[in-house]
Amino acid sequence: MKYHIWTEGCQMNEADSSRVASALERLGYTYEPVIEQADVIVLNTCVVRQSAEEKAVGRLTTLLPTIRSRPDVVVNLMGCMVGVKGYNPLQKRFPYVDVFSPPSDPAPLVEYLIQRDIKNEEQAETARRFALMDGDIKLSEPEKGKAVSAFVPVVLGCSHACTYCIIPYQRGIERSRPPEDILGESRALVAQGVKEITLLGQIVDRYGKDEPTYPSLAGLLAQMNEIEGLERIRFLTSHPNWFTDELLEAVATLPKVMPHIEIPNQAGDDTVLANMHRGYTAEEYRQLVCKIRARIPGVSIATDIIVGFPGETDEQFQNTYDLLAELKLDMVHLARYSPRKGTVSQRTMEDDVTNAEKWRRFRAIEKLQQDVVTGIHAEYLDKTVPILFEEKERVRQRWKGRTPTNKLVFVESDEELRGRVLPVHITWTGPWSMLGELRGD
Repeated sequence: MKYHIWTEGCQMNEADSSRVASALERLGYTYEPVIEQADVIVLNTCVVRQSAEEKAVGRLTTLLPTIRSRPDVVVNLMGCMVGVKGYNPLQKRFPYVDVFSPPSDPAPLVEYLIQRDIKNEEQAETARRFALMDGDIKLSEPEKGKAVSAFVPVVLGCSHACTYCIIPYQRGIERSRPPEDILGESRALVAQGVKEITLLGQIVDRYGKDEPTYPSLAGLLAQMNEIEGLERIRFLTSHPNWFTDELLEAVATLPKVMPHIEIPNQAGDDTVLANMHRGYTAEEYRQLVCKIRARIPGVSIATDIIVGFPGETDEQFQNTYDLLAELKLDMVHLARYSPRKGTVSQRTMEDDVTNAEKWRRFRAIEKLQQDVVTGIHAEYLDKTVPILFEEKERVRQRWKGRTPTNKLVFVESDEELRGRVLPVHITWTGPWSMLGELRGD
């Protein structure tokens, strides 16, 4: 029996898909690279933007001939498109889907397969416990011996409810995972060759806030830092309101925690930030960036920006542009606002910025950021930095790796570099990547 998982969306979805793959392989399924030839097909969906939801619907549509010609194939729709509040609307819309699974939960699919295939209840319970072992994970067949970096969720859901965001409605309230499960899963990944782990949460800084017996994120990072064989630790995504001095000190002092912080500000205008329900001002964000840079020289900082939010004027957009020009952040994840059904902004605010204007603002920041990053990367020229190598490109046959600050570096080498941290002398820099030469072990 064979499975295939199609994944759309964020790193959390990638982590969820890895967990489903682990459960299926514990049940005896093997990976099938051709989706139409799999016996179990999982579509892990995203709805943060309309285009992502349309991709999932399109994928389901293209699978209809396979579903009709192979009535025994099992189709599982999971993720944010399903959400946590119930499946009836989707069951009526997609009657040919066998299993609907909420985000981060392989249990409905595992239960369906066990009930279908295992008649002895004692054997079924054993299989159920084995497949759904929390705090452990088995790398999927395509990842074995290849995965250098992995994602480990630490906070599921979100309770902050920014006015534009659908995530709290689809992923549910904020829940921190037990630290022993996180550490156990991380150790299992390292034992299988993983060298870098990124801890995930919609607001990762809030880890442990809902469970008084759990450590803070800083405390969890300290425990992660002790895992033998683990080379690098990252975490995302942070929120300005919850990025504490304790967390800053952990990044500054724990040797395995990398000096790269993803901390969105979304806008540089106070009125827009208030309408987004972000909970801070542009000046507070500016001060936080300055504090981080003062404590961790050379740190890289990434942000998220939404342009064209309802009511955003030219002047308000210019405030965002000016803040980014001043702060010169290492990466800006850009998005044009699009209303998502059920969110506060969709229900109470008019989407009054034209699509053409959204694109103009998008391109303006895109050009600004290209210039900013070109300057930042130029500072790496002729320097030697430690690179963790991830994989070899199929076409150009160059090795790809990253600096501690998450900069992409390519190196020509006939050696096997996967999973190794090696010094690289940077010989060329551009806005999106760098080239370098190995400088010995």
